Amino acid sequence: MHRVGSAGNTASSTRPRKEKRFTYVLNYADDAKHCAGINCLSLWKSTSDVSDYLFTGSRDGTLKRWALDESTATCSATFESHVDWVNDAVLAGDNTLVSCSSDTTLKTWNCLSEGGCTGTLRHHSDYVTCLATAENNSNVVASGGLGGEVFIWDLEAALAPASKSSDQMDDDCSNGISTSGSSLPVSGLRSIGSSNSISTHPSQSPGYVPTAAKGHKESVYALAMNGSGTILVSGGTEKVVRVWDPRSGSKTMKLKGHTDNIRALLLDSSGRFCLSGSSDSMIRLWDLGQQRCIHSYAVHTDSVWALASTPTFSHVYSGGRDMSLYLTDLSTRESLLLCTEEHPVLQLALHDDSIWIATTDSSVHRWPIEGRNPQKAFQRGGTFLAGNLSFSRARVSLEGSTPLPVIKEPKLTIRGNPGIVQHEILNNRRHVLTKDSVGSVKLWEITRGIVVEDYGKVSFEEKKEELFEMVSIPPWFTIDTRLGSLSVHLDTPQCFSAEMYSVDLNISGKPEDDKVNLGRETLKGLLVHWLTKRRQKSGPQASANGDMLSARDVAARSLSHSRIEVDGNAENDSSVYPPFEFSTVSPPSIITEGSHGGPWRKKITDLDGTEDEKDFPWWCLDCVLNNRLPPRENTKCSFYLHPCEGATVQILTQGKLSAPRILRIHKVVNYVIEKMVLEKPVDNVSTEGTFPPLPHSSAGDIPFRSGLKPWQKLRPSIEILCNNQVLSPDMSLATVRAYIWKKPEDLVLNYRVVQGK
Repeated sequence: MHRVGSAGNTASSTRPRKEKRFTYVLNYADDAKHCAGINCLSLWKSTSDVSDYLFTGSRDGTLKRWALDESTATCSATFESHVDWVNDAVLAGDNTLVSCSSDTTLKTWNCLSEGGCTGTLRHHSDYVTCLATAENNSNVVASGGLGGEVFIWDLEAALAPASKSSDQMDDDCSNGISTSGSSLPVSGLRSIGSSNSISTHPSQSPGYVPTAAKGHKESVYALAMNGSGTILVSGGTEKVVRVWDPRSGSKTMKLKGHTDNIRALLLDSSGRFCLSGSSDSMIRLWDLGQQRCIHSYAVHTDSVWALASTPTFSHVYSGGRDMSLYLTDLSTRESLLLCTEEHPVLQLALHDDSIWIATTDSSVHRWPIEGRNPQKAFQRGGTFLAGNLSFSRARVSLEGSTPLPVIKEPKLTIRGNPGIVQHEILNNRRHVLTKDSVGSVKLWEITRGIVVEDYGKVSFEEKKEELFEMVSIPPWFTIDTRLGSLSVHLDTPQCFSAEMYSVDLNISGKPEDDKVNLGRETLKGLLVHWLTKRRQKSGPQASANGDMLSARDVAARSLSHSRIEVDGNAENDSSVYPPFEFSTVSPPSIITEGSHGGPWRKKITDLDGTEDEKDFPWWCLDCVLNNRLPPRENTKCSFYLHPCEGATVQILTQGKLSAPRILRIHKVVNYVIEKMVLEKPVDNVSTEGTFPPLPHSSAGDIPFRSGLKPWQKLRPSIEILCNNQVLSPDMSLATVRAYIWKKPEDLVLNYRVVQGK
């Protein structure tokens, strides 16, 4: 588990931001597949004619339910609400799925539903890495994380419906009941499922505090609980196995022996025997009654990250960083290499005569292993005796006697999408070039959320050079690929810093000189479904009872924060221009938060129109509803316009000029034509409509006209130069400044008449 910044606004985020961030995740066309490593597996066994279900939790932030039969696995639901990696998931009872995430929360789900989140539990201060539940007591779940915290949750009490008013909840929040590191209320949390509306779910009950098992000073990576829920074991970077009474949170013993991080733990149903797997490559069997290690197994050549045992605790399956799955007889020490994966093994799940293996890849494999009678597997040959010392297997490997896997191919594969491993934002600030884990290079248009070109397996660097454009547009978004796909982050006011002319975006029916704000139009495109449903629900005006956020509410909120600029060039409506229309076949997912309830994630087409400032950042609503943009950096470019040395033409203006950064050089040419004084006037040049000289002190804006008067059809040809380089008429002032001028001082342009044209 690496310390990486989250894709969303987690409570543990170390990056200070005055305003809440708005993120959208670009989903693959085949959204039924994971696009990042699978951190966890959980198997739901059917007791009727219904198929078994496999639940997978991924680093893409989602969980999926797979309906299983002998030869196929079909995705029947996606559980979407976490805003960062899903690290573990357990089944508690007949239909409750509990998951934990690097977003510092636990979430509960009805595992037989279409993906609705039923509760969010907040108490951890850092990534939540592991869970454990009692087989015979489905109400108890334990959680551990990087903050060194271990909590034992009574799910029924934690999710009891809130009875307090919102004012009381706010008071509770200010009194410190919420311990997630920020002033978030612990009740009325707006947890988002992939098909449920944002509503006050029966989330963490006001005042409920889980039982804390205090003692870890460092990160916790593994937990296990016995069948009745009377014994809990934990392990982590302290290299010791700690044993707890989960009913009180009290420590009962500490077991030493491992020399590195403990990554996997198992308890037998009685709670007497414990198995541990460690980054020291060892598996250890502990007798809790004797409070000592009774066996050590040197099977792996690298870290052991996953363990699964037979029901009788006679055999253990193990996997880890060496990408191998071993079967070991705990009594005879006989071991067998069953199969090898192409990626490190993260978790295992036994299923009848087979085993599911999750790895750092987005695919999951089912291997046939004689699970009901593991002793039969040893009849295949190739067994060896597990050593006692961790270097023994590594030494055998170096000597060239590494065992060969006895199973060559998996029985079934649940394919994932290859995750994005490399990306480059192109200079036009609308396209992003990506390379995925299988080497395929694609071009994404982030203002529409789609792949516009699939180049296949080509050189990423060569394609990046081929697509280079000499254009300069302000960086209005940032991107990361932590979730295996593109997460586009919008932060105010930077996200409103980029503008383009409508003609450059090929927007028909709009004056070509109209400026289009890329951030504003992107937000409109993302929230058009929400806005449509909101208007359907509320009518032409927002509800008077205050349940809906009115324009006046947002205005008051925004004015209390900062000075606001109204985008006077844009129409105050919900129309979305084609360059900003997002796909409804594979719609992006939003990750954001408002004034209450913490971060959430949901597809844009699943928003139901009831979401308001409690769910969205106020600046997003102010932009979409009221057509207002926050104060931005100066969008103008100051420059001087001088004749070239020896030129026979001058223009009727002096001093510093100012124009939009996106202004094209051909507009500067037009300006020179309108203002110039020739030794021999062209066709009785009229000065009507020309602009007075602009003194340096005013540094005002110069109107650059797009149309030409009839007399200008006979105009001489004008060239604009910078640093003695003739500029292309299509260049913008910002591009000239960035690529030609390359100085911090005000830009200097020169003009001259081109003879013979």
